[in-house]
Amino acid sequence: MGRAVWNILGDGPLTTGVTAAAPQQGLYALDEVSDEGLLGWQERALCAQTDPEAFFPEKGGSTREAKRVCTSCDVRAECLEYALANDERFGIWGGLSERERRKLKRRAV
Repeated sequence: MGRAVWNILGDGPLTTGVTAAAPQQGLYALDEVSDEGLLGWQERALCAQTDPEAFFPEKGGSTREAKRVCTSCDVRAECLEYALANDERFGIWGGLSERERRKLKRRAV
């Protein structure tokens, strides 16, 4: 059985980890979320099975290994969507670096 999740702002992406028994003023009920949860895709991500340091290289460090892992990951799209929605500023998410995600966001505007 899932749980109800409430969007605090009433628009935009879900705020994770916020649950309530009933809506309150300013909160809007959303569809029920499966037991897997909003971030369940992370359990299926290939990066969860590899060295996390590869996905957060030092400034100027290589992103090649992380991006190689991302190319064969089944949840790459969900990962990128999460990073864009949550303005992740560090690391490789969905196969893109911080700079590549910024460019992608600029083109979308």
